Amino acid sequence: MDGIDINQLRSLIIRPALEAIGLGGPSAEELLIGTILQESNAGHWLHQTGAGPAIGICQMEPATHDDIWANYLGFRPALAGKVRGLMLNQGAGAGIGKAEEMAGNLYYAVAMARIKYARVPDPLPPAGDVDAQAAYYKRWYNTAGGAASTAEYVSKWMRAFG
Repeated sequence: MDGIDINQLRSLIIRPALEAIGLGGPSAEELLIGTILQESNAGHWLHQTGAGPAIGICQMEPATHDDIWANYLGFRPALAGKVRGLMLNQGAGAGIGKAEEMAGNLYYAVAMARIKYARVPDPLPPAGDVDAQAAYYKRWYNTAGGAASTAEYVSKWMRAFG
């Protein structure tokens, strides 16, 4: 693994970010770890390679980010306030844009990825079930037409955790 140490990522970034927005727990932590392993090689990439638009350790596209704000957080002011609390740039029109903040603000990137999963009607897969997590990730985060595969997700998980 040539990204961020997975145990530090979980204890210092993922867990605190999820607790801050009230959407934590072992299942959520593991799903976010797998997402980060798959999407950015544990934080090795902070912007999608090539011409792709995806940003941050969870490689979320700006259009997805903006849709979450407009069509989910916009109707959940308490949750939106918690997410804003993780942001560095809270002033309107100043500094970097919201989506661009995911490149350098790991807490915010993780929170936004967790909220993408929170929009899903199906419950999170159980902690410890990497195959179910891989399938959930593929269906709800990467999509059927995306380049990632469930086998690749599981392989990256197994390399990280043995």
